[in-house]
Amino acid sequence: VRYWSARNFGSSSRGVVLRLLAVIPARGGSKSIPRKNIKPFAGKPLLSWTIDAALKVSKISRVIVSTDDIEISQIARRHGAEVPFLRPSELAQDQTAGVYSLLHALEQLPDFDGVLLLQPTSPLRTADDIAGLIDLALESGSDSIVSVSKVNKHPFWMYTIQADKSLHPFCNGGDAVNRRQDLPDVYSLNGAIYFVRSSWVLEKKTLIGQNTLGYVMPEERSIDIDTMFDWRVAEIMLDKDHEQ
Repeated sequence: VRYWSARNFGSSSRGVVLRLLAVIPARGGSKSIPRKNIKPFAGKPLLSWTIDAALKVSKISRVIVSTDDIEISQIARRHGAEVPFLRPSELAQDQTAGVYSLLHALEQLPDFDGVLLLQPTSPLRTADDIAGLIDLALESGSDSIVSVSKVNKHPFWMYTIQADKSLHPFCNGGDAVNRRQDLPDVYSLNGAIYFVRSSWVLEKKTLIGQNTLGYVMPEERSIDIDTMFDWRVAEIMLDKDHEQ
């Protein structure tokens, strides 16, 4: 993955026009936090934060929610998203990879040049983040772009523990680095935004390939809610943002 930051690109798209579909996957089952996608987050359903951000991006042609759940579909529509179909239950399981909800959406709505996958568990991601990634897609011509954020716990200083409790470096070379400022920057997927060209994803059946670009988002907007701890941290960050 090659990494780019929002500051590297302006709003130029070189006159290229893409018909973009935004897909927000929101299945009904959630074991870590029951009914997570419609649980109130800072006063409104978690799902609605992503819908609101997507609807503000002018380059997105349609914003849809892909769900297997009737209640989620009703809430999604009330907040301005389309729900043109219900996702089959076999594509809404814990082990179902995100790309399959996207592929299913393209089967139902094939007339799009590119697709954005926007996870509802990233409520701090903004319309500007989405628009910036789209600008990168237009400027670069890339088939695949994912949002990332810089890690603050570097893998060079991580270890595995063996049965005898001995520590073994997770990455080769980490023991030769003594200062944080000497470490190379490392990024992780933050789960907030995925972009793929339709023809590419239909052929590759994946969201990430050898030439995928990384769009850098700040850590404070990169929280991916999986646990109640994540939830509380995200609400704190949202409150701090509103205080500024």
